[in-house]
Amino acid sequence: MPLINIIRGETIPVAPLNVRTPFIKLPIWLVVVWEAVKALAWLVTIYVRHWYATLPITGLTWLSLAHGWQALAGLVGGTAAAATGWAFAHRLSWLRFGWWPILARIRRLVYRRRWMAAMVTANLSIFYDKRTIIPQIRRVRCRAGRDEVLVRMVTGQIPDDFAKASERLAHTFGVRQVKAMPGPTYATVLLVLMRGDTLQDTIEPLPVPYAPDFTALPIGVQEDGDLYRLRLFGTQVLIVGATGSGKGSVIWSIVRALTGGVGAGLVELWGLDPKGGMELGIGRALFARFASRDFAEMADMIEQAAKVAQQRAARLAGQTRQHQPTPDEPLIVLVIDELANLTAYLTERQLKDRIKAALGIVLTQGRAVGVHVIAAIQDPRKEVLPARGLFPTRIGLRLSEPAEVDMVLGDGMRDRGALCDRIPQTQPGIGYVVLEGDPTPMRVRLTYCDDDTVRDMADDYGVAA
Repeated sequence: MPLINIIRGETIPVAPLNVRTPFIKLPIWLVVVWEAVKALAWLVTIYVRHWYATLPITGLTWLSLAHGWQALAGLVGGTAAAATGWAFAHRLSWLRFGWWPILARIRRLVYRRRWMAAMVTANLSIFYDKRTIIPQIRRVRCRAGRDEVLVRMVTGQIPDDFAKASERLAHTFGVRQVKAMPGPTYATVLLVLMRGDTLQDTIEPLPVPYAPDFTALPIGVQEDGDLYRLRLFGTQVLIVGATGSGKGSVIWSIVRALTGGVGAGLVELWGLDPKGGMELGIGRALFARFASRDFAEMADMIEQAAKVAQQRAARLAGQTRQHQPTPDEPLIVLVIDELANLTAYLTERQLKDRIKAALGIVLTQGRAVGVHVIAAIQDPRKEVLPARGLFPTRIGLRLSEPAEVDMVLGDGMRDRGALCDRIPQTQPGIGYVVLEGDPTPMRVRLTYCDDDTVRDMADDYGVAA
């Protein structure tokens, strides 16, 4: 039945109803009181939220009013002297409990000031129910050269959304790079904002370990300042980089970490240098077997390594899952410079097939029985290196194209911060590696061993004449 209104005795269908909005008058004193209460509540909220700044200001103000400016000056001077003494006496604890927390509070204010604009322009905000919803900052921590910002994501977001916007965030906050990784709790993402570059200077050669730890060989420095330790047990290592990117630095850093084992007879290095010995020849005395010109000899060496791997696997089956090096059965490490000369550019088809077959056996069966491959290559394409997927550990140095980053380190690694294509030519030896158990690539710089350093290693630890 349609709605009707009866106005002046006439029936008018669907006529609008006359509604008058009620008007309430409030006394002026009540409005003033209400606004004062709101202002007081706002001040209390600000005071409590920023207690780390308001409490010291309150205490210093009270001290100055109660005891004069001399007491205030004495307290400030004494605190500064104590902090200086603490910093010089034990710098690590001063940074951890003193300086970094203070800097984190300051940096949090900086991020909060730009946060709304950053989230909107980076397409990380969501418009829902006529409101703009943005991710929220939960915590800021500072470390040497970087800030760690824990962010609670908006419903429906994933950490990869922040990884894809990392370059925009880096420009917004004026930092060198932003990395995004899953946070410690559900629905959070950890943004690592790199303020400076701890890897700008060349890394000097590290001391030679007397007894190498094959699960943690020190070969360089990570971006966070810690040593980068390579796990050799259970893996094969592929080094990919353009010409002049520092592949030699990686090779000789690994060799230097193993030379103590060479001198003790626990490690045998087999060198294959298809470029005529230009790279590995200077350390010839470190290699138990060496080939640089004869490709047939190189094929024989790889086949011999495959044979050793198969023999050890048959003998150790059911006894252990990881071979332990001894002087009778040392760890065998094939060091191959420019692997593409053996797998793609070699014109003799028979030799090429022999090398590919033997190399496949070593890569698949040698990891657990102490037969490892450390290979360097410039071109990571599948047609150049068909066995690329058999190298669990890959180090990406400077690369020519952005697409090559994911070829080397895995899908999505460039979005997560592995900018191998942007490494300057003036910084050889810098690269990215995916650490075990961490999906975020770590930026590292390998040590630089010059010719004299390599010669000294060969003289001190060499086994071949």
